[in-house]
Formats: sequence, structure tokens, C-alpha cells
Amino acid sequence: MILRSIIFATAILATAPALAATCGNTSAGFNAWKKEFASEAKKAGVKKRGLQALASASYAKGTIAADRNQKSFKYTLEKFMKVRGAPTIVAKGKKRKASSASFFNSLEKKYGVPAGVILAIHGMETGFGGFMGNSQVVSAITTLTYDCRRSDFFKPHAIGALILVDQGAITTATKGAKHGELGHTQFLPGNALQYGVDANGDGRVDFYNQTDALASTANFLRQKGWKPGKGYQEGQPNFKVIKQWNAAGVYQKAIAIMAKRIDG
Repeated sequence: MILRSIIFATAILATAPALAATCGNTSAGFNAWKKEFASEAKKAGVKKRGLQALASASYAKGTIAADRNQKSFKYTLEKFMKVRGAPTIVAKGKKRKASSASFFNSLEKKYGVPAGVILAIHGMETGFGGFMGNSQVVSAITTLTYDCRRSDFFKPHAIGALILVDQGAITTATKGAKHGELGHTQFLPGNALQYGVDANGDGRVDFYNQTDALASTANFLRQKGWKPGKGYQEGQPNFKVIKQWNAAGVYQKAIAIMAKRIDG
């Protein structure tokens, strides 16, 4: 059901460009855009609570500032890993792998993804859940969809966020990263809908629950083409799957290097 919802949302957006809401580069047109975008959201399956969340969304100035000032991805790999605290992530990752060996073994058995990769992502994204963001997810993701720079990329994720509100998975108050990513490993909302896993069996997918979030991360990688038992360093088969996680080359390389060190 979740998969069908996001596919439907994406299909609606792809087939109705003439109806697209008008983007903007300042806060001035945001409220008018929300009213226009509500029509697209309805056609994509968003219902009452999601539409209410859209109506109450605020223009996220902090998100726009962050999006225009992404300096870290211009760093050399060496500097990037230093700034990100690679030695600390590796050391903590090793301890977590050892203390939760049965959990990570179960993930690798089911999805084929080694513990090191999942832990490197967890450490890089939120410091193993230490800080999952302080921006309102719905406001951030709708602001980025309104912004003209990458509207088409963020539209499915805005729709995804509103559907998550409808489902009760998040609310307008839910906090995440500056670009609307949520939970332990910072899933964009559209990806959360498509790849989310209820790993702890409580009947809901909760990206702020570590078990669900890490299983969902493994599922994402597997669904993107992860080949169990194959290498994941640069030039090896699974490195191209790591590329699906983050578009920045320096980030991709850092994940692969730290994962290898964690896996030993």
C-alpha cells in the first residue's frame, strides 16, 4: 500500500506539468503556492490531515540558507572525514556492532547489507541518533518544493510528507534535518514511504525508532540493487548503490571507507 501510494504520487506529478504550482525564490509567493500545490496534492492522494499540514506550513528560511551554503561537499575527502569525525564514528560503530551483533547479523541475513555500511550511515547522518534535526519536516520539504532550484526533485518528497501526516506517521511538529530528512538515518519523506520497514513489529513504521530506521536503511540499499556478498568500495559492485544514498562523491567515499573500518 505504501509503495503504491508513492508511485501514484510520482505518476501524477510527472503527467500533469501544466497544473504545476508556480515556484519562487523568496518567501513572497509561498502562501499562494501552497494553495496551488494543494490541488496537486489532492490528485496525488493527500487527504484532510495532509492538506491541513500543507496549509499550516511556514516558509523555512533556515532550510533555504542551508541549501545555498553546502560547503562541506566541496572539501577534499581527507578534510571531509576530519570534519565529520571519522575516527569517532568508526570507534563507536565497532562497539555498536559488537554489542548488537545478533541484530546486525539478522539485517545482513535478510537484506545482504553488512553492519559496517549501516553503522557508517547512521553515524554520519545523526551521530547514531544523537541529533536528528531541529527543523519542522513539513515546512522544510514544502519550502524546498516551492523553491525554483530543485522543485521537481522535492515534489514527490513533499507529497510523501503529507501522506505520512495522513497516516499518522509524522505531524506538523515532527522535527528533522534542514532538507526535510527524518529519523535516525535521515530519510527523505518519499523514500520513507517507499522503503520503510516495521522491523520491531509494533504495527507502524517509525523512523525515530532505531530498529525500524536501520532496517529501513538496509531495505533501501537492497531495493536499490545491493548485491549480497559483493564489495562496496569504490570500483566494486555495491559502491554504485552507496551512490544512491547521497549524491556527493566525498560523502559516498567516506561511507565506504568508514564502513570497511567498522567491519574490520
